[in-house]
Amino acid sequence: MKTVIIFDHPYTATAGDNVPHHRSFLAALLKTVMAQQRQANHDVDLIDLHADGFNPVMSADDLSNWRRGQSTDPMVADYQRRLLTADRIIFMFPVWWEVMPAMTKGFLDKVYAKGQLYQADTMQTKLTKQPRIDIITTMSTPNWIYRLIFGAPLAKLLFRGTFLKTRLWHFKWHNFAQVEKKTPAQREAILHNFTL
Repeated sequence: MKTVIIFDHPYTATAGDNVPHHRSFLAALLKTVMAQQRQANHDVDLIDLHADGFNPVMSADDLSNWRRGQSTDPMVADYQRRLLTADRIIFMFPVWWEVMPAMTKGFLDKVYAKGQLYQADTMQTKLTKQPRIDIITTMSTPNWIYRLIFGAPLAKLLFRGTFLKTRLWHFKWHNFAQVEKKTPAQREAILHNFTL
């Protein structure tokens, strides 16, 4: 099985160690997830958007090519090739202002493109393996506020607005709220107990 992980954090995947002013719980989760996938003998392909220098902005040229089902960006074309071979896709990002950061949104806009990864006329995905999709997020907002007050916008944007629309049926969202308020021991327990 091939697992493709799309990781979006400014500190990159290198921030998984407890180094002050360059640490990320999300990156620590990434280390855990990658170790689990490798232990299960899965081929792990990491797309580290910030380390890659991915440009999330849709330029006029990008949009013109997107409308024609073409890609002139070699990085985008490479990402698309990698996703087409995935049995499992894992998105990992922090939740900022109740939604995903610009890198993840730009990845969806530019990479999950019509004519490339889904049919323009039918909205049918070209990911023929029907990969399982996991979303792993961290956020400061308490879970109950995010779901009841804000209406869980990520569920609407990603699951209904992207995956279900293009007939990708198998997904799960794993959210870690208010990690910054947890003790080091509580964080370690989360890392130790979390499994996909």
